[in-house]
Amino acid sequence: MTSRPTGLVAILRGVSPADAVAVAEAVFAAGFDAVEVPLNSPDPLESIRRIRAAGPAGRRVGAGTVLTPDDVRRAADAGASLIVSPNTRADVVAETVRLGLESYPGAATPTEAFAALEAGARAIKLFPSTAVGIDGMRAWASVLPPGTGLVPVGGVDAANLADWARAGASGAGIGTSLYRPGDAPDVVGARAAHLVGIWR
Repeated sequence: MTSRPTGLVAILRGVSPADAVAVAEAVFAAGFDAVEVPLNSPDPLESIRRIRAAGPAGRRVGAGTVLTPDDVRRAADAGASLIVSPNTRADVVAETVRLGLESYPGAATPTEAFAALEAGARAIKLFPSTAVGIDGMRAWASVLPPGTGLVPVGGVDAANLADWARAGASGAGIGTSLYRPGDAPDVVGARAAHLVGIWR
């Protein structure tokens, strides 16, 4: 596990295997650090396989909405290097760490955040970020171990991304304001470039 900054993660919820590579290439080209294919997308493991096969070995490709240790193993077999969950489940975090993957468990309270860290996570997905809020994230940062990555997800868009960055977020997961099923890759790429400009 590494505590490097996470940067921006494109959440490609609903992407199909036929579109996955072109959309992923567009957001990577724009400067996003990672893409995530939620497991409630159509044939998500095939999309992960295709994105992984199309890019360099070190490219960060994640599985999202990962709910069980079996999900972790299936995602790992498909080539995922990030495991992202909407909740904190110690056995999911532990299996992710055991397999040498990056763990991003979702937490909405400091109690959940500490439980995730005790299970082996090094970064926390603040979810939904609209519930935790920027002031909440600052408060968490004051008590969590130094170096803990804090990644807001859920409601992050071009209007508030700069505020999260200034408040100390180590990255952000961006979903529907970046990609909706059927969006053309060049349109998604333009949105991604705009978001990267705001972040930087």
